[in-house]
Amino acid sequence: MSKRQELRAPALELNQANGLLELNERYREIFRSIVETYLETGEPVGSRHLSRQLPMTLSPASVRNVMSDLESQGLIYAPHVSAGRIPTQTGLRLFVDGLLEVGSIEETEREQLERQLLRDYHREHAVTSEVLAEAGDLLSGLSRCAGVVLAEKQVSRLKHIEFVSLDSKRALLVLAGDDGSVENRVLNLPEGLPPQALVEATNYLNAKIRGVTLPEAREKIEGELKARQAELDALTAKLVRSGLAQWSGGREDNRSLIVRGQSRLLNDLRAVEDLERIRLLFEDLESQKALIHLLDLAEKAEGVRIFIGSENNLFSLSGSSLIVAPFQDHERKIVGVLGVIGPTRLNYGRIIPMVDFTAKLVSRVLA
Repeated sequence: MSKRQELRAPALELNQANGLLELNERYREIFRSIVETYLETGEPVGSRHLSRQLPMTLSPASVRNVMSDLESQGLIYAPHVSAGRIPTQTGLRLFVDGLLEVGSIEETEREQLERQLLRDYHREHAVTSEVLAEAGDLLSGLSRCAGVVLAEKQVSRLKHIEFVSLDSKRALLVLAGDDGSVENRVLNLPEGLPPQALVEATNYLNAKIRGVTLPEAREKIEGELKARQAELDALTAKLVRSGLAQWSGGREDNRSLIVRGQSRLLNDLRAVEDLERIRLLFEDLESQKALIHLLDLAEKAEGVRIFIGSENNLFSLSGSSLIVAPFQDHERKIVGVLGVIGPTRLNYGRIIPMVDFTAKLVSRVLA
C-alpha cells in the first residue's frame, strides 16, 4: 500500500470530550507547516511551497484540498485574494496547545539571564524592584517584544514610617526601606482624631519596626494592640491599624506594573496593517488596569500561561499575544508574574521556555 493510500482518512474530526480538532497525519503535517512557516516569515503559505517541503509526497492539488478543509474548519484563512494561507487565532491556539514542540531555553540565553540577574541581585544595596525591572529589560531584548512584570510593591526591611497630615480627613503614610526604596499611601483618618495622634503613631511605629520586614512588623504590632500593651489611645491605635492595612496585599494599588521595550514592537513591521495593530497595542498597554487584571489571572495558575489575540478582551483589537509565568518569594508564595507581549506571530517554541526559565530564576533570586 502506498503512503498516499495509507493517509486516506477522515479529514477533520471534533473530539467532543476536549473540544479540540483532531487531525490525521496528512492534515496535521500540512497545518503544522503552514503555522511554522508563517511564524518564521510572517508571509502567507501557498500549496506549491508546502508540497515541496512536506515530509510526504503530495501534489499541490492534494495540498490545496487539505487547505480548503482546514479553512472550512476555521484554522487558516487567506488574508488577500489569491494569496496563500495563514493561521487564524483558533488555529494558533490549536497549534500551541497540541502541536507545538517546546524545548529548553538556549544556552546563550540561559547564561545571559543568569549572569545579569544574579549579578544585579548580589550587588550591594540592590533593590528588588531593580531586579524585576532588569528581568523585564532582558525578556524584551531577548524576545524582541515588550517585557512585562507585575509584582507586589515591596520594601525589604523597614527603616522609617511617617504619617504626614494632608488635611483634617487625610494623611500620607510614607514607608522607607533600608534598601533605599520608598512607598507611600493616602489614608483616611478616623473621625475625631487629634492632631498630635499622627506624631504619636509615627513615634510608636518607628520604635517597633526598624530592621524588620513588613509582615513581621504587622504581626508584632497587631499582637501588642490585641494584648493592650500599646501606650496608645483607641483612635491612635485605629490609625496604626489603618496604616498597616494599606500594605495588606491583594489591592490593585499595591501592585507595581513594569512594561519595558515597547519600541521593539516597531522593529518588524511589514505593512500598514501592522502599524495600526501596534498603535492599538500601545493603547492596550496604556490601559494598565486591564493589563493588571489579565496578569492577575495568570497568577492563579502554575507554569506558563499563553493568551492569544481576541481570546482576551484586552487584545481584541490589536490581536496580540501574551506569554507569562508566575514567580515566588522565599516563602514559595506567588508574588508576581513576568513575560512578554508581542504580535501573535511569535516564536512560541523559543519564548515559552525563556519566560519559564526567567520566572524560575527570579524566584531563585527572591528566595
